[in-house]
Amino acid sequence: MLRKKKKVIEDCPEDVQIPPIQGCEKFAKFWVVCLVDSKKICNFAVMQTNYDQIIDEKAAHVLDVMAQRVPADDVQRIREAFEFARMAHAPQKRKTGEPYILHPIAVATIAAEELMLETNPVIAAFLHDVVEDTKYTIDDIRERFGDDVAYLVQVVTKQKKDKYIESKQVDNFKQMLDSVQSDIRALLVKLADRLHNMRTLSSMPDDKQMKIAGETDYFYAPLANRLGLYNVKTELENLSFKFRCPHEYEDLAALIHRDEEAQRKRLSVFADEIRATLERAGIPVEVSIEYRHPYSIWRKMHKYGDDFNHLKYRHFTEIVYRTPEGMSEKDMALHIYSVLTSRFKEKPGGISNYIDSPKENGYQSFHVKLLADFGRWQEVHISSVRMVRDSQLGCVADRSEDSIKRWIEKFRNILRDIARNTQNGTGFIDSVVTSFYNDDIMTFTPKGKEVILPQKATVLDFAYEVDLKLGEKAKYARVNGFLSSVKAPLRRGDVVEIFTDPESHPHPDWMKAAVTYKARKAIADYIASRPRPEFNRCPHCMPMPGEEVIGFRESDGSITIHKRDCPLAVRLASQFGDSIVSVDYKPDDTLYPVTIIIKAVDRYHLFVDLVDCISNKLHLAMDSINTETVDSIVTLKISFAVHSFSEVQTIIDHISAIEGVDEVKRVC
Repeated sequence: MLRKKKKVIEDCPEDVQIPPIQGCEKFAKFWVVCLVDSKKICNFAVMQTNYDQIIDEKAAHVLDVMAQRVPADDVQRIREAFEFARMAHAPQKRKTGEPYILHPIAVATIAAEELMLETNPVIAAFLHDVVEDTKYTIDDIRERFGDDVAYLVQVVTKQKKDKYIESKQVDNFKQMLDSVQSDIRALLVKLADRLHNMRTLSSMPDDKQMKIAGETDYFYAPLANRLGLYNVKTELENLSFKFRCPHEYEDLAALIHRDEEAQRKRLSVFADEIRATLERAGIPVEVSIEYRHPYSIWRKMHKYGDDFNHLKYRHFTEIVYRTPEGMSEKDMALHIYSVLTSRFKEKPGGISNYIDSPKENGYQSFHVKLLADFGRWQEVHISSVRMVRDSQLGCVADRSEDSIKRWIEKFRNILRDIARNTQNGTGFIDSVVTSFYNDDIMTFTPKGKEVILPQKATVLDFAYEVDLKLGEKAKYARVNGFLSSVKAPLRRGDVVEIFTDPESHPHPDWMKAAVTYKARKAIADYIASRPRPEFNRCPHCMPMPGEEVIGFRESDGSITIHKRDCPLAVRLASQFGDSIVSVDYKPDDTLYPVTIIIKAVDRYHLFVDLVDCISNKLHLAMDSINTETVDSIVTLKISFAVHSFSEVQTIIDHISAIEGVDEVKRVC
């Protein structure tokens, strides 16, 4: 048998190679033995020839797509890019065993057909891995295809470094985001690359799947969403979910399929009735039932705490219309809404008008909830053909130069600021994610000015978005007329009125409430500008000026002060006596929180006397007050802030003098 194997190899044509068998290296010899039949050798040669045919056909498809919208000279440039990439990648194969060139062709197909990009980005899609994976350089690209293509390829090429500032992944993210300083096309090429990688991720080992899926879920899918590329975003996040949590994904996919089968008949009747109702009104439309994908279902289940069977709106009905000449898209949508609500009952408060108030990523539609004849509320989306197209192509749908410039300018301004003020790469990426990747809500000033904010934004975010000074001096707000804290979360459609106070200023705990980069940066800048305390306070005994204190010098040179009776200070003194230092802990503008407990015999006007003493005589603002009366004995717990220990003693003395008060003590 071995002799036959040797003879077979010698008889093989020179251009026939023994194929690799991914994951089956230990069977390689067996594979060669199986080639003893000359007919099988011929079949293998045909297989190699078929790859050439597949490559030619797929590349020709890209050229055909581009020929419909670019000049013949550009088509020739694209053809030359394909041939160059094919030559450069000729020896390489993907993990699947396929010729590597099939990947650049697939990326170019996505760029040309799904994203409808122009000539240079499609050329860059063909060439995007040449510099990273072959002997050719960016100068070779520049010489053959010009500066613009070289720039795009350079942005999407991972830079090889001896040492990365934060990590290889974070540095690559930053590199791509920096491209927005010029334009957005490089990001779109990278999204096309990532989309094909995710579509073929099953060939990778588990650890690589998790790494690539994690990057996609954190960075690329939200980026696609923010750019308005709804189809790309949906596919990326579902593929990421599939490879991160395969069992959960499969379970949800099975539940969705089962529900789709169970609901098919009555949902079909509902769709038919919508179509017939509109046809009777002379409105031709396309109606379809769209089930949400596993990741969207999973996210809603976690958001609302529901299981699959109790989750509302697992699907929606999409109505797509063509706008008659002389009629606006909004008027047509409202006409359809009017006809449908004459036939179906409308859920109160069930309207979302994304036509007048589009999401910041450009999404437009008119959403309404209607009661189907089978007794369930159904979510209905009313969209024009143009709106559907724009939701697929996002920021590249409107090809006007002004539209692209607006996107670039917004990215540029924030990225510059983030890059200037962020110390590390991880912080940079987190800031970008916060600023750009959340779904948004539209809120309004009392005069009707739109203020777009990310979901989970608060009154503080609103105030800083309107004006930095308004945020800095914000004291409270009215949301839809109701009194609200500056930390209160906002919802879509809220009307927010901010009230200020010259004495108000940002507090450290505002950082926990703020969501937007703009608000968080302004708060952080204010806090950083304040004089740093001379001492650190022991978190256990929490001393304040006027108390007997002692200091301990830390290893970084800072001083931590303790009360002299603090158990931690006693222990430190016994072990690190040489670090003890004398301190002069004087009061300043700093306020220290204090809580006291008062016990008194209940009587008429006792509470009024206590409040009068604290507020009018001592001029203190109470943060909280709790009271409980049991068998004529009143216990009050009051929290406020003071500048020093002597102020606490003065307060205790004044309260102790009130008729009926038996005991006053500080608890913290």
